[in-house]
Amino acid sequence: MEFVRIIGEAIVDGARVKKACATLDISFRSYLRWKAGRLEDKRKGAVKTIPRKLSEAEREDFYRRSNTKQFREMTPEQIVAILCEEGTYYGSDRTLYRIFRDKKALASRTESRKPGQSRKPPELIATGPNQVWAWDITWLRTDVKGFFFYAYVVIDVFSRAIVGWSIEDCESPDHAQKLFERIISRFGVKPQFVHADNGGPMRGVSLVAFLTGLQVGLSHSRPRVSDDNPYIESFFRTVKYHVSFPLNFATVQAARDWFALFIDWYNTQHRHSGISYVTPAQKHNGTDVQLLEVRQETLNAAALAHPERFVRGPKTVARPRVVYLNKKVS
Repeated sequence: MEFVRIIGEAIVDGARVKKACATLDISFRSYLRWKAGRLEDKRKGAVKTIPRKLSEAEREDFYRRSNTKQFREMTPEQIVAILCEEGTYYGSDRTLYRIFRDKKALASRTESRKPGQSRKPPELIATGPNQVWAWDITWLRTDVKGFFFYAYVVIDVFSRAIVGWSIEDCESPDHAQKLFERIISRFGVKPQFVHADNGGPMRGVSLVAFLTGLQVGLSHSRPRVSDDNPYIESFFRTVKYHVSFPLNFATVQAARDWFALFIDWYNTQHRHSGISYVTPAQKHNGTDVQLLEVRQETLNAAALAHPERFVRGPKTVARPRVVYLNKKVS
């Protein structure tokens, strides 16, 4: 090699080997390899010869065969397996994946519907009542098999109070719009956000137009993911597992009468575990603060009177100040 000859002549003339290499801008180790006859280029990024690599003709044949009618809907693993059964082996499934990648052919190879990308709805934060509402519709059985009434319910995420409800004989965005109109008119407030599932009534044009016209933010659960709307789902479970819940309702008015009594009990008497065992109404109007302070004072006094019963001190009565809907996991 020319570099080896030039460096050899420089050494004969009295030059130092490393100085001669530096002058020619090559490393000393490269000079030693070349002098020993190992002339392959081992630099990063250099073109290398891989003996076991498929030739370009073999790659093209493998790719062409994999795109025939027989294999066009199969994965590389399936293709390689069947080819082996037929007595032909071009390469592994990973080799076929690399060929597809190089040819930009890694798109779906089947005629089936592509899997959807369901993103988790945005995180909503409530620090007080009437900031985030969630709503949904649940079916109520009737005396006629296969026929249902529909309970529309809107819950305040912060207080768990039911701020509005209605019982109808069908699912409709118009019914939902009228319900929200009544709630907002009755209380004179509008939420910052409304969260709902992905059903037709939840995305109906009339309801969406009404809420967006009031500059209310909208968010929706992922399809078939009930955990995205947990507070209203929890309420429906409380409804249907209550001892007084009828197996069926004879008329719409009967359903409305029962629901009116139940909602009154739920809002004003039910001690909710998620809000430190106060009622939703107390949480909604803020009277829970004083109640929890009284509880704390009682526990503190009991701990002073009987310290042996409170080894770790009196329990702290906490009032949740922030409620998350679809909280982000850090």
